[in-house]
Amino acid sequence: MSTTGRQIVWSVGFAFLIAIVIGVVFIFVFPLNNWSELWNEHFMDIPIIIFVPAFSIAIGILLGGAQGFFWRKQFLSIEHSLHQLEEGRQLEVKEKPPVTEMQVIAERIDKIGKQMSEQAKLSQRLATEKVEDQEARIQEIIEQERNRLARELHDSVSQQLFAASMMMSAINETRGQSENDCEAKQLKLVEEMIHQSQLEMRALLLHLRPVALKNKTLQEGIEELLIELSQKVTMDIKWKVEAFPLDKGVEDHLFRILQESVSNTLRHSKANKLEVLMVKRDDLVILRIVDDGIGFEVNEMKAGSYGMQNMHERAVEVGGTLKVISVKNKGTRLEVKVPVMINGEGAND
Repeated sequence: MSTTGRQIVWSVGFAFLIAIVIGVVFIFVFPLNNWSELWNEHFMDIPIIIFVPAFSIAIGILLGGAQGFFWRKQFLSIEHSLHQLEEGRQLEVKEKPPVTEMQVIAERIDKIGKQMSEQAKLSQRLATEKVEDQEARIQEIIEQERNRLARELHDSVSQQLFAASMMMSAINETRGQSENDCEAKQLKLVEEMIHQSQLEMRALLLHLRPVALKNKTLQEGIEELLIELSQKVTMDIKWKVEAFPLDKGVEDHLFRILQESVSNTLRHSKANKLEVLMVKRDDLVILRIVDDGIGFEVNEMKAGSYGMQNMHERAVEVGGTLKVISVKNKGTRLEVKVPVMINGEGAND
């Protein structure tokens, strides 16, 4: 039976009982000479003996219905709150219950909801921290393996390529001009192939074990990288790097873009010259890398190059833009522009 039905039954029963008690008391105080008087006396053209029970029942139905509706509303409110808790939603308290006992229940449900919400937040935070820790461990393992592989390549393959290059250079220098031209061309070609392999090996090592800024400024990191590179390759490398303060995140992204660009130049461009420029003009940092290599088709490279996509994403992450211009057999120019901001409000002075 529903709450409303129970309240109606109880109210009708209670009203009927009160009517009987009042009737008994009335008859006891005012005794009747003849019981037929109850049937003969009328109220609103209805015999008293019928009117009193009917009136009691009507009052009971009205009061019971009102009470039933009231309590049903209170119970539905509690049920709605419990349903929200069951589904893990935030509690929405529309109005405070008028009954003290219901207020206590609502307050306890609200307290349970807050505890469950805090527990859910804690669980999510722990799950996030767990994933971050796992990713950090994976990255650490990957970094260690990349460093190990880079050391092995540097100590074995790179050294052997260097030795082979020196030997081929010595052979070509000691051969006389009257020697077989065909053999001389082949030996020269082998020397060039070894030299190109050295460049690709250095680019690969730069990918496997990229130089980190650590506690150095961006200017110091760029100059150190280019000085070391100029000592290892025959390419003519020039640079102009101005010193100015930048956020660490911006410095790191610009440095990684430079490394990626230099690595691509070593591997693919066959360039003889490389120029690097980093300056600050107005509220923009400009990083420009230019080579005189064989160039490439920019649209085709954008569609299939992971390195180009990576550089573009790094530029966008710091609010900058990346533009690449390349002409076949003329060279390539890569330019990154990043706005210099302080707390997102103005230029860095």
